[in-house]
Amino acid sequence: MTEHMKLCDIPQICGEAEKWLKERYGEEEGTKLWEATSRQYNKYLEELPDYGGKKTSHALAIYGSIVIFSLYPLLPDHPPVEELQEPVTNLFMSGFVRLGKIFNLNRSLDMRLINKVFQKVGEKDRKQYAQYPAGFCNVSEPYDKKNHAARYHFTQCPNAEFAKEHNLMHVLPLFCNSDYWGNSQLHGTLIRCGTCGNSDKCDYCVVGSENPMAKEYEIVKDEAGFLVSRKMKK
Repeated sequence: MTEHMKLCDIPQICGEAEKWLKERYGEEEGTKLWEATSRQYNKYLEELPDYGGKKTSHALAIYGSIVIFSLYPLLPDHPPVEELQEPVTNLFMSGFVRLGKIFNLNRSLDMRLINKVFQKVGEKDRKQYAQYPAGFCNVSEPYDKKNHAARYHFTQCPNAEFAKEHNLMHVLPLFCNSDYWGNSQLHGTLIRCGTCGNSDKCDYCVVGSENPMAKEYEIVKDEAGFLVSRKMKK
């Protein structure tokens, strides 16, 4: 039996989303919008594939995103999706601020440590993918000792699949673009050429912010709203 995460299982995300609605639209209207968001979220749960629910490592990333997918189309003033970037980034990436007080990816030891974290997460992801094939498909890559770069990539992202199926691709960049800010809090730079929303894979190449590789790329926004790393011409 599929056991999806209900709204009561993600209180922090729901609390912050409801708070944002009330601050923007007022107490009464914000409450109504949150109630409508909750109904839409529960409706989506009825049709979702089995991601593993609470057991998946990426539960908050998956189900938290569905909260935002439920919320955005209901906004009465139809704001540009970019207006939600800051609150969504804060919602999903606040933990990186705390990690940034410990990790500094400009230190060689910290880069090797983050690579070990990537490898461990990748191993767990692959075990979960074998059990729940609708989830993230993680492919690990060897540590780049020469360039001090840690890499891995996803060939499947449930958020991207959900967005494609529900005509919400314009909302998807909110989650993908947050990764750049998150890595910057670790004194690192994310070098990413594409995501599962605008490419055949979502690639992660992480280096320290002072690494020469970081200086070779610029971050631009493509026509679909995704931030991507492009190598600068010499």
